[in-house]
Amino acid sequence: MTAWHQLYSMNNEQERRPLSRATLGRIAAFARPHRRKVLLFLLLTLVMAALAVVAPVLAGRVLDAIVKGDPFGVVAGLAGVIALIAVAEAGLGLLTRWLSAGLGEDLILDLRTAVFDHVQRMPVAFFTRTRTGALVSRLNNDVIGAQRAFTDTLSSVAGNVVTLVLTLTVMIGISWQITLLALLLLPIFVLPARRMGVRIARLRREAADHNAAMGNQMTERFSAPGATLVKLFGRPARESAEFAARARRVRDIGVRTAMTQSVFVTALTLVSALALALVYGLGGFYALRDQLDPGSVVSLALLLTRLYSPLTALASARVDVMSALVSFERVFEVLDLEPLIKERKGAVEVPEGPVAVEFDDVRFAYPAADKVSLASLEEVAALDSRGGAEVLHGVSFRAEPGQMVALVGSSGAGKSTIAQLLPRLYDVDAGAVRIGGVDVRDLTADSIRDTLGMVTQDGHLFHETIRANLLLARPEAGEADLWEALTRARLAKLIESLPDGVDTVVGERGYRLSGGERQRLTIARLLLARPRVVILDEATAALDSTSEAAVQEALGEALQGRTAVVIAHRLSTIRAADVILVIEDGRVAERGTHAELLEAGGRYEELYRTQFADPTVAEAA
Repeated sequence: MTAWHQLYSMNNEQERRPLSRATLGRIAAFARPHRRKVLLFLLLTLVMAALAVVAPVLAGRVLDAIVKGDPFGVVAGLAGVIALIAVAEAGLGLLTRWLSAGLGEDLILDLRTAVFDHVQRMPVAFFTRTRTGALVSRLNNDVIGAQRAFTDTLSSVAGNVVTLVLTLTVMIGISWQITLLALLLLPIFVLPARRMGVRIARLRREAADHNAAMGNQMTERFSAPGATLVKLFGRPARESAEFAARARRVRDIGVRTAMTQSVFVTALTLVSALALALVYGLGGFYALRDQLDPGSVVSLALLLTRLYSPLTALASARVDVMSALVSFERVFEVLDLEPLIKERKGAVEVPEGPVAVEFDDVRFAYPAADKVSLASLEEVAALDSRGGAEVLHGVSFRAEPGQMVALVGSSGAGKSTIAQLLPRLYDVDAGAVRIGGVDVRDLTADSIRDTLGMVTQDGHLFHETIRANLLLARPEAGEADLWEALTRARLAKLIESLPDGVDTVVGERGYRLSGGERQRLTIARLLLARPRVVILDEATAALDSTSEAAVQEALGEALQGRTAVVIAHRLSTIRAADVILVIEDGRVAERGTHAELLEAGGRYEELYRTQFADPTVAEAA
């Protein structure tokens, strides 16, 4: 709960910030493509505000015509004009609503697309730090909150200002004395509106925070690995109690918000009724003394009912505007995070044909949190200040076309980091990583993706069909291509036995398949992509012996004729490598073939002896 208190405090600080010109400028930039719709929307809003003032004036003239005994035609004509105004208001209301809905949905589309595309360009470090639920909230809750600035706040402020000015002008023209006396009740009306508006906004903000917390909890606990973790090590009762506590808080806030609004509306209705009684009483006094027409009294009373509503809205307009701006700023926070990996202008394609892979005196440190993340997305008070410590120190090696280079070493030595630099998931701090003799920073992202294929330890799959997961690698692949990849990955018989075949949904992260089946499916995806360079990052580390044997067969197909960088804890997977690199503390400690390194009697020999202490295992290997 301390973390949520800190987050709540940060949000309150955000609400108290002054209006930012930069934020307003960026909002205008998003609105610029829709400026014609915005201008028409505002124009129609102003026309509707003017018509709302005209109707009460005409109603008063109808009463005057009746009292004076004017011909029926005059009364009927005025009634007809009032009817036309009502029809015009209804039609304009529908048109305004159509424009409002269109503007809102266009803005949601623009903001969501901008955020989604921007997040896609963020480095892997961003996703390793960010809470998924918090990021999804930016794409949903905050984008919709920003959209209300156009569909609700903008029209409300513009329409209420015009209505207020016109209403006061007409009322003063009819009787400035009565208008002045009616406005004496204004402070009783406006001051509570400001206080209540701020209080309701604060309650809604707190409710949104708790809803976000529940969303995060559900996102993590309802995934297959999350649910498994809770069942194995968690306390379901405690999880339920935490969720129920947040849900009860949201319920309590909902009741408080409803009662606050109800008390506020009741009090304002009472004040409005008192003001109306004042108009009728004082207006009647002037009418009986022939100082005011009866119709003018009715017009004043009707106009008064249209005076307090815009006053209330404008009194809390700053709260509404600030709430909308906070949503915009939270969206812009994500858009302002600079992607660390950028494609250079004039980037070239990877050269055709077989390619070599080269690391040239590579030095690398994982980026600090402030370069890749936000405290609000991690849901912490302040970002972790650690980071920037070098983890690779002058790593150099070369894999010739068609050659296999194997990386071995202790956990945390830097093997996976090396693998992540090759597809440019991160950029080096010094030195260079080259594919086909070209620095990866000078290559286009698409050509790197087409050239490299990677299989990781977890074998991640999307909650989609087998077909969709395979086509991720090559969308244009045909049915024959799919089955060829599945056959080479030793999966064709299994897929044929499934009721829906390649259209079988694999479940979240592929959890409807076994570990070995998931891994072979990721290898099938790799084979379908037909990369020229293959990276295997401990692709068999989490498998049992039976599954490993099947996966090893599939890997043999995947590696055939390709340049390969293989990382493994199990030395049996890399004994046939052309070159073996022993990575320790971010450096290449030893290099050579399997036989050469065993003969040298160094770290590799120690690793080999430790893993194959059982002679039967060594003989089988």
